[in-house]
Amino acid sequence: MIILLTAVHLFVCVFLILVVLLQTGKGADVAAAFGGTSQTAFGARGATTLLSKLTTGSAIVFMITSFTLAMMANKGGSSVVTDEAAQQQRSAPAVPAPDAPPPSNQTPPPNPQQ
Repeated sequence: MIILLTAVHLFVCVFLILVVLLQTGKGADVAAAFGGTSQTAFGARGATTLLSKLTTGSAIVFMITSFTLAMMANKGGSSVVTDEAAQQQRSAPAVPAPDAPPPSNQTPPPNPQQ
């Protein structure tokens, strides 16, 4: 599933780049080329073209695939905070188990400092 989604994501990425590069800018008419100004550069927008619809659609698909791939990558993991705590617990030195207590019928050795 991840491989198929990654392939779709890469295809949409390349398609989005090509569609954006094919579009012309707002002031790319003949009057703007010779130093004149165009009323449409800052004014009302014309009808949406096929390229702008393709750009919008591919941008939406790109965002959805990006979000889905990110969620799938984090599916088996946990947060950074719990990962660091688990790592610190694993790297902490183990406390050795105490030796068996002496049998109760023996008296403890005398304390030399007394």
